[in-house]
Amino acid sequence: MKLIHLSDLHLGKRVNEFSMLEDQQYILKEILQIMDRERPQAVIIAGDVYDKSVPSAEAVTLLDDFLVRLSRRKVQVFVISGNHDSPERMAFGGRLMEESGVHMAPVYNGKAVLFTLEDEYGPVNLYLLPFLKPAHIRRFFPEREISSYTGALSAAVEEMAVDTALRNVLVTHQFVTGAERCESEELSVGGTDNVDVSAFDPFDYVALGHLHGPQQVGRETVRYCGTPLKYSFSEASHHKSVTVVELGPKGDVAVRTIPLMPMRDMVELRGTYKELTLLEFYQGTTYQQDYVHITLTDEEDVPNAVGKLRTIYHNLMKLDYDNQRTRAGGVAGRVEDLERKSPMELLEEFYEQQNGRPMDQIQRDFARELMEQIWEGEA
Repeated sequence: MKLIHLSDLHLGKRVNEFSMLEDQQYILKEILQIMDRERPQAVIIAGDVYDKSVPSAEAVTLLDDFLVRLSRRKVQVFVISGNHDSPERMAFGGRLMEESGVHMAPVYNGKAVLFTLEDEYGPVNLYLLPFLKPAHIRRFFPEREISSYTGALSAAVEEMAVDTALRNVLVTHQFVTGAERCESEELSVGGTDNVDVSAFDPFDYVALGHLHGPQQVGRETVRYCGTPLKYSFSEASHHKSVTVVELGPKGDVAVRTIPLMPMRDMVELRGTYKELTLLEFYQGTTYQQDYVHITLTDEEDVPNAVGKLRTIYHNLMKLDYDNQRTRAGGVAGRVEDLERKSPMELLEEFYEQQNGRPMDQIQRDFARELMEQIWEGEA
């Protein structure tokens, strides 16, 4: 059985105030072309379908068109909500879509939805588990002490009573310990959202959503497929792709990727204003249309640098300086450093700056507990 694993479409997303809708429409058509070549039995979309819980009309229209095109290809489609989605809105109309082969995970009610597909080797059980926090799961298992994401996911998985003699696939949207983040992803408090990969032991393949970089975690068959497009300059070096999963007999799982080529790439350039505006520097390149982050190394600010550079680099998204002045003032890299730190690390740094001494363990524990309550919506 062949599956196409997608996630984190983030339809309707804006990056540095640039709308990505045209790029998203382009890449979804490319994905459909890949599907026509690969002819999978099912397509998985593992959460963060939209970029906001209340998506724009344009984003909804784009998803509607994509799902219609998938259903016309007579392929089964399985969709869960991610942390950026509203589970209720994602589930709306799900029962009506079933007849078209589009299966939208309902709001979690203590049981993961199970679908069974068939091929020449027998059944494949596919479980849909949307993005969940411990607070969402705890109320369905009052007899259990659930204090962590690992405990919460383990409880949800145990409730499934997975028959490990069969082939089993889990679709979920979580952060698995050991995976690599990038700055465009939502950080939680001090890594409290970590799920240990052992929670997924009963499954032959785990189709993960949430992280933007394609990667495996723990084993090849626990995998983030990553976003189909680059959504921040921390992803500039990523190679975006579609993940293809082929299930043979029990224990035989093959995973491969097919590269995606965007309408516009996301690139970072560095140099003096003169270097970056010389005709021979950019002639023959695609940088004029790409999304660009430029770091100028001139010692003096260039008047109206953004306006001037946009005559060459039409989609200049971000401009900053790296020179003696910015390094002396600690400006260079400061924003990037802040984006990579957890809320707890930032609080500890702020406390030490304000009080001249670090937080003690009691203060750290109190702050972490309070943050976790806020994060889980219990405060």
